Amino acid sequence: MRTGPRLILLCGLPGAGKTTLATRLAADLPAVRLCPDEWLASLALSLYDEAARDRLERRLWHHAQELLRLGQSVVLEFGFWGRAERDAKRAAARALGIPVELRYLTAPFDELVRRVEARGREGRWDTVPITRAMMESYLPLFEAPTAAELALFEPPAPGGRTPSGTGS
Repeated sequence: MRTGPRLILLCGLPGAGKTTLATRLAADLPAVRLCPDEWLASLALSLYDEAARDRLERRLWHHAQELLRLGQSVVLEFGFWGRAERDAKRAAARALGIPVELRYLTAPFDELVRRVEARGREGRWDTVPITRAMMESYLPLFEAPTAAELALFEPPAPGGRTPSGTGS
């Protein structure tokens, strides 16, 4: 059953399952999936080039707003590590009259590390190796959404269920 356009923000650390969920949501809803890591990799830019990432995410956000205005649902696979960024996207989408979901995906730290290390060994074109030390450095930068914050967002649309074993 198709509902009106929605904006879905995927929040989580590397290895949490954001790409897996985003791919499934894009097919099930349907929605356009926008993933900066894939765009950077396909443009042969470093995934660690913060200036390029910032420019690309701003452009993808502009594109997402155009798609939403045209009635197309969008899944943003940006990671959304900070509350301020999540609040800004929610406010902007709501100003367009668009409902916004926040999907917070998480797993135990050792499982996240296992997943990113396995992904790095696969040599996928759209990823870079991430070490345990890097993951440890990410922890203090990540602001996990609280229950109160999650309550500010719409629940998942029909057909947009979150897989078991992940957050809301």
